[in-house]
This record gives sequence, structure tokens and C-alpha cells, in this order.
Amino acid sequence: METTGLRLSSAAGRGTLAAAVLASGMAFLDSTVVNVALPTLGRELGASLAQLQWVINGYTLTLAAFVLLGGALGDHLGRRRIFVTGVVWFTLASLVCGIAPNVETLIAARVVQGVGGALLAPGSLALLQSSFRESDRARAIGAWSGLAGTTTALGPFVGGVLIDQVSWRWIFLINLPLAVAVVWLSKVYVPESRNTATAHHFDVAGALLGAAALAGVTYALIAWPERGFVSLPVLGGFAVGLVAAVGFLLVERARAMAAMMPLRLFSSRVFSVLNVYTVLTYGAFGGFFFLLVIYLQTGLGYDALEAGLATLPMTLVMLLGSELSGAAATKFGPKVQLTFGPLCCAVGIMLIREITPGVSYWTGILPGVLAYGVGLTLIVAPLTASVLSAVEVRFAGVASGVNNTAARAGSLLAVAALPLVVGLSGEEYENGAALGTAFYDAGMWCAGAMVVAAALALFVCGKVRLDRPDRKVAPEQREGHLPQVLQRGRCP
Repeated sequence: METTGLRLSSAAGRGTLAAAVLASGMAFLDSTVVNVALPTLGRELGASLAQLQWVINGYTLTLAAFVLLGGALGDHLGRRRIFVTGVVWFTLASLVCGIAPNVETLIAARVVQGVGGALLAPGSLALLQSSFRESDRARAIGAWSGLAGTTTALGPFVGGVLIDQVSWRWIFLINLPLAVAVVWLSKVYVPESRNTATAHHFDVAGALLGAAALAGVTYALIAWPERGFVSLPVLGGFAVGLVAAVGFLLVERARAMAAMMPLRLFSSRVFSVLNVYTVLTYGAFGGFFFLLVIYLQTGLGYDALEAGLATLPMTLVMLLGSELSGAAATKFGPKVQLTFGPLCCAVGIMLIREITPGVSYWTGILPGVLAYGVGLTLIVAPLTASVLSAVEVRFAGVASGVNNTAARAGSLLAVAALPLVVGLSGEEYENGAALGTAFYDAGMWCAGAMVVAAALALFVCGKVRLDRPDRKVAPEQREGHLPQVLQRGRCP
């Protein structure tokens, strides 16, 4: 009989689950609604397109760079301790976002908020894994997954109401009462836990160099349209990014298996290709939907609530179909889904890119949104499972983390590069005609990226098996990947 760990039916169990759900809800809500708020932010703060790109990318940059480090800190210093620290950090940054007097302050606060998210994000699931009895763990994680999915689905509605009826500032300020509840629940109910069996070496140098590499390249891509390629800021940004990237690879190679991103994992051809596949699919998602929510409001005249609800069916399709998709990939192999998923997404993009002012939502937008939702449903669960299947079981955690980082990096770079590629800069996003042309061209690039991803899956994933006996993992580990799927699928 189990004598350690919490029961889900106990007060402490319910309190721990509530803390994890509310904290995740904070992060999911912000990720869902900030895109919807971009046109309003641009009008009220006088922001250029480059500054709106940084509102999104400032958060994504630090989150992608430090999320693996955040997980390691929790394991070593105490999962509850780092979790609460992340919640407080995230909330203080949210407060600054909410009262920001100008867009420069908002961007700086978003960068800081991403660091808090990197401490918070791995902590919510880790608390459930470490706190509950084994017999209750899968149910706790399943409940967390469902409630987190509900939060994601409600995000566009709640955010749209706040933006239209109150102020965009409340999409950040709403985190304050949630954070008070999370901290109280954590102090009262959540037990402290840490991993004392393994010596931890924090790869701070790797995290900083990775952040510098992403920041340098992102800055150069965003600055390029307005300053020109031969300008000092652009060339300097690329130089910083290149030097930092080389330094990152050297540090990771020197640290071997103690590295934040062990390069040994990439000796698996399937693992390497699947991470390229991840960058392509989530990059196309992030870049296209960055422009879509702006175009819906600026080009088609939607308000924030209507723009947020426009893509809600995609999230609902994912919530309803993810479990079935994962089961089908386990039974039949992931090749078919990883091949046809991006093609469905490409079809959805091609349908959506044709929308023009006056088009009916039901005939002009919804079909593309549904096709894209089906495509993502085919992709997300099989992709996570395939990445884990490509490495030894003992590396499952770090492999999942690397793949999650690849998804965020793909979105980060796409949001930075896509306006450059389609010739959109400055205040042109406020011009419906210019934005419509850029949006049309962006659809071609994003659909093309999806087709390339499909080709990679077709030629690489034929031998991937998800049901081999030596790949079996505990049920709670399998369940534990679903929230990442929901998070990445909605907010890559």
C-alpha cells in the first residue's frame, strides 16, 4: 500500500491541483490573448509593427531560453519554491505590463515576464508528478490537462471582453488576484519536493548564450525592414547572434550530458529531423496567426472579441481530438499523421489567406480554421510521442524540453522574419490594403513551410514505432505530455 504522496480526494490534493491549474491558467491566458490585443496596443501606445513584434517575441525569447534551466532549478532547489518564485515574478512583470505608460516599458516587462514563465511553466506539472501518490497521479494530471484546456478555450472570450469592454491593460492585471490565490494555496497545501538523488549542474552559460543567439538574430530580422540590411544594428545583431550560437554549441559540447541541450541527442537522425519539423510547423503557426489576428481587426473590421473567437473552433477541435490522435499514432505509427497533418494545415492557410473585407465568417474563415485545427490535431500528440521515441527513455524529459524549446524558437523567428519577407514594416499594418497584400503573401510562405514539413515526415518517420516494449513508460509520464501539447498547439 502507498504511504507517501497526496490523495486527489484530500484537501491538500485538491489545493495542490488548484494551485497548478490557476498558475497554468495565468500563463495560458496571457499567451492566448496578447495576440488579440495587438491592434489595440498599436493604436493606444502608438506602436510600430516592429514594436508589436517585440511585445510577442520579448516574452517568447526569454521563455524559450530559460525554461529548461527553470526545470533544473526546481528539481534541485525545491519545486514548490521555484514554482512560487515564478508565479510572483510573472505577476510583478504582469503588473508593470498593465500600467506601462509606453510600448518600450511594455516590451521590457514582457521580457521579464518570460523569465517568470520559465520558472512557472515546468513547475506546475512537476508539482503534480512529485506530490501525488502514484495511484492518483494520472488522474491529477488528467484533471489538470482538461482544466488547462478549458482555460485555453476561454482565453479568447475573456480577453476579448476585457479588451473591448474595459481595457487591454486588464489582460495583464487579471493575473494579480489569481497569483494571490496560487501563492496562498501553495503555502498551505503544496508539499516541497526536490531531486536529491542526482547532482545538478546548472547550465547558466548555455542558457545565456542561447538567449543571446536568439535575441541577436531576432533583433536583426525585426530591424531589417526599417534600417536596411547594411545598417550597423542589423549587421551587429546578426554578428552577436552568430557568435553567441557558436559559443552555445561549444559550451554544450564541453558540458556533454550536463548540458541544457545535450548534443548527443542529435546523433539520432529521427530526433534531429523531428526538431526541424517542429521549427517549421510551429514557426508557420506562430507567424501566420500573428498576422491573422491583426488582419481580422485592421483589414476586416472585427473587434477584439470577434477576432479571438474566430479561431476558437481550432482549439476545440484539438481538445476533442488530441487523445484519439495520440492513440491512433501509437497503434498505426505516426508517419501518416505527421505527413497529412501539415498538409491539412497548409490547406487551412490557403483557405484563410483568401479572405477579404465583407467575407462571411461561416463560409470564408471557418472552413480554413477547421482544416487547420484538424491538421494540428493530427500533428501535436504524435510529434511529442515520436520525439520521445527517438531517444532512450532516460532522456525523455530533456528531449521533450528541447522539442518544446524548438517550437518556441520557431515561432519566435517566424514572427520576426515573416513581416520582413512579405515587405510589411512601420505603421503599414494600419493600412488595410497593404496588410491584406502582405497577409496573402505570408500565407504562401507558411503553407510552403508546412509542405516541407510533410515531406520530412514522409521520408524520415517510416520506421518510428511508438509501441515498442522497450519504449514503455509509466502512464503518468505519458499523460504528462498532453499539457505541453495543449500549450504548444495553441501558443507555440
